[in-house]
Amino acid sequence: MVHIRKLLFISALAASIPLAASADVLRHETQYRVALAGLPIARADFKTEVKDKQFTIRGDITSAGLADLVTSINARTDVTGTVGDNRLQATHYTLYYKSGKRERTYDVAYANGSVTSNSITPEPKRPDSWIPLGQGDLRSVLDPIAGMIFPITPDLNLCNQTLPVFDGEMRMDLKLSPKGSHPFSTDGFKGKTIACGVRFTPKSGYKGTRKDYLYLAKSDAMEIWFAKADAMNVYAPVYVRIPTQYGTVTITAVKYGS
Repeated sequence: MVHIRKLLFISALAASIPLAASADVLRHETQYRVALAGLPIARADFKTEVKDKQFTIRGDITSAGLADLVTSINARTDVTGTVGDNRLQATHYTLYYKSGKRERTYDVAYANGSVTSNSITPEPKRPDSWIPLGQGDLRSVLDPIAGMIFPITPDLNLCNQTLPVFDGEMRMDLKLSPKGSHPFSTDGFKGKTIACGVRFTPKSGYKGTRKDYLYLAKSDAMEIWFAKADAMNVYAPVYVRIPTQYGTVTITAVKYGS
């Protein structure tokens, strides 16, 4: 079965947010279906508010279908920050999840793109193969939710960049590369998407012998499709494909748009 933190991370990849500047509060909701080899394993619902260039995102993720046969999973994530010209800059990110009887909370604070504090409660035990966070690993990083949303600017080169992501425990690089475009249709959107290939590189903050991370790091089959939201002036993911040892995980937007 897909590891819980991987499930939460890939669900977070599909969050979207409206960025139109306004004195009014803008509210937005997106919904996603997560499947493993075509079988449903989770649902994700993200609610966003933007006011005066300040944003908040709340995500709720629950297991469904096949995953419920193994364990019940519930998770909640919150991100707050500011809307810049080229980037959403988080100031605070939290993730709480419960898998069966196990509970854990991740809490991260940022200033100018760098982590100023980070805690995990309860503190996990680290195996001998653990690769610790290194000096500089928490500077100039993105959170795993708002960091996947791209304001539309004249110089945006969406699929030619590397995203330095810190998810509260692991530091990873996601290197994007162009893979053409694909049609996509869902509630609130119908049109062409920009497809990016993704190379996953774990940097630190993980068990060095984790077979699922090692498997994903060797794969070139991971993709993210971004759709343009004209009224909101962003590109955001509507489809994600991630290869795993157990089959392909897909995240599909079932609702996209204001």
